[in-house]
Amino acid sequence: MPSFTHTIEDEVGLHARPAAMFVRAAGGFTADITVARDDRTADAKSLLEVLQLEAGRGAVVTVTAEGPDADEALAALREVLTAG
Repeated sequence: MPSFTHTIEDEVGLHARPAAMFVRAAGGFTADITVARDDRTADAKSLLEVLQLEAGRGAVVTVTAEGPDADEALAALREVLTAG
């Protein structure tokens, strides 16, 4: 299962608007996508679950995808996270 790890650099972290952008991007793919922080895991297509990760600036998250478009999904989500 492909994945990548990313350190959140955005000043507000993965909250509100950045989380909504992340979830919107994830929703465009058929792959099952999860995002994990420490011992918590969230469905990347659920805004509420992503917000519950409480991934502030400096948090390390791992994004994993499984499905026919997993590689494309991960590339898009990496772009969203690095764009801030």
